[in-house]
Amino acid sequence: MPELPDITVYVESLAAKLRGDSLERVRITDPFVLRTALPPIASIEGRRVRGVERLGKRVVIELQGDGDRSLFVVIHLMIAGRLRWLPAGAKAPARGALASFAFGAGTLLLTEAGTKRRASIHLVDGRDALAAVDPGGIDVLAADTAAFAQQLAAENHTLKRSLTNPRLFSGIGNAYGDEILHRARLSPITLTRKLKPEEARRLHAATREVLTQWIDRLRTEAALNGGWPGKVTAFRPEMAVHGKYRQPCPVCGAPVQRIVHADNETNYCARCQTGGRLLADRALSTLLKASWPRHIDDIE
Repeated sequence: MPELPDITVYVESLAAKLRGDSLERVRITDPFVLRTALPPIASIEGRRVRGVERLGKRVVIELQGDGDRSLFVVIHLMIAGRLRWLPAGAKAPARGALASFAFGAGTLLLTEAGTKRRASIHLVDGRDALAAVDPGGIDVLAADTAAFAQQLAAENHTLKRSLTNPRLFSGIGNAYGDEILHRARLSPITLTRKLKPEEARRLHAATREVLTQWIDRLRTEAALNGGWPGKVTAFRPEMAVHGKYRQPCPVCGAPVQRIVHADNETNYCARCQTGGRLLADRALSTLLKASWPRHIDDIE
């Protein structure tokens, strides 16, 4: 799923292309992708673009509404949704797009891999209506350490669950949650209310560092790709632990471990994050029982 760094670069790239432009035509190819009926989607044709912004993991296009009000197109990519940009005059693909938004400068396409249709578009009228679809998590790049620690302690869950909870923190998902916890040298299953003040400060610093570094990296990639994000993926070779199960940790060389739960997988380094202890993996530890290794040294 595209997370804060990916969405930030999508927003910046789209804002640069749409500055001063107007939406000429909208086409919904898959009716399921549009989750609102009012205002009608056709009512945004001919509207001037006021801006583009991020709302959690959503891309929001602000259009001129009636009077001082604005209309907001809210695009949630979910897991497999992606945005493509076609310059003016480029031929659009005959199939594959769930929706297209034609502007003077070019066309924005919403695509989704696979057969599951999870990506969504909402059209809402006014800032109050936009706020209603905001999960409410704080902006981790703007929050100070005290505000960050307060959010962590709001609920007593594991660090991984809390970091990726959109009601607590805006835009962090599975991939960057793994990277942040590895940078902070903290176990993903540590309970938030047991976190020491020094550990909370370290986690806050790691969150800002990881997200800022990846935003900068993705900005550079987009600039080299004609001003648009290229391959948007949660699995990147430069990542430390996410998607790197059994590969060596770049810090200590120990094989990266994982915890599998339903559709989610948490990757971590036992040496760097858990004092060498292997965390129970429901997919294997229940099956192996007494044979399940307890320490990283038992498998190296």
